[in-house]
Amino acid sequence: MNNLSYISSSATIGKNVSIGRFCVIEDNVVLEDGVILEDYALVQSESRIGARTKVGTYCKVGHNVSIGSDCSFTSYCEIRDNCHLGSHVSMGSRCTLSANTNVGDGAIMKYAFVLADTPVLSKNNEKVSGSIGARTKFGANVTVMPGVHIGDDAEIGACSQVRHNVPNGQIWFGNPAKYLRDS
Repeated sequence: MNNLSYISSSATIGKNVSIGRFCVIEDNVVLEDGVILEDYALVQSESRIGARTKVGTYCKVGHNVSIGSDCSFTSYCEIRDNCHLGSHVSMGSRCTLSANTNVGDGAIMKYAFVLADTPVLSKNNEKVSGSIGARTKFGANVTVMPGVHIGDDAEIGACSQVRHNVPNGQIWFGNPAKYLRDS
């Protein structure tokens, strides 16, 4: 493999893994069978990427991240430290998951999705992350504010800013996002 990528000697690489040009795979990373890393992908230490998952060009996977199998991340996604993602998760280009985010199986996030962890100034800059339930769907350009939890089977419309917890099975949209109906 002469593609100018760096692969730590302590990384574990499964069968049929494809690693693009100029990728960085740090210490104790595990890439399970069939993983695809496109050009310029970065996978930081102690992270695990499940079987048949595709990580797009210029994506960053932070330290101690766990990603399930059969996931897909297009270009410029950032999954920050200590995130846990289930299987069959899909993220469009330029999506960001803040540190310590949990994402359930089958979540779909269109491009420019952000789950924020902006510091709470009244709490000495403490950061709080939200969570995303299983089988949730997000339109393009959605922002979920810090500490907000999105329930299973919820749907959030495009260009929404979600400021409050969304219960299981509800559809919300708008800026700020408001309840529309049950899904």
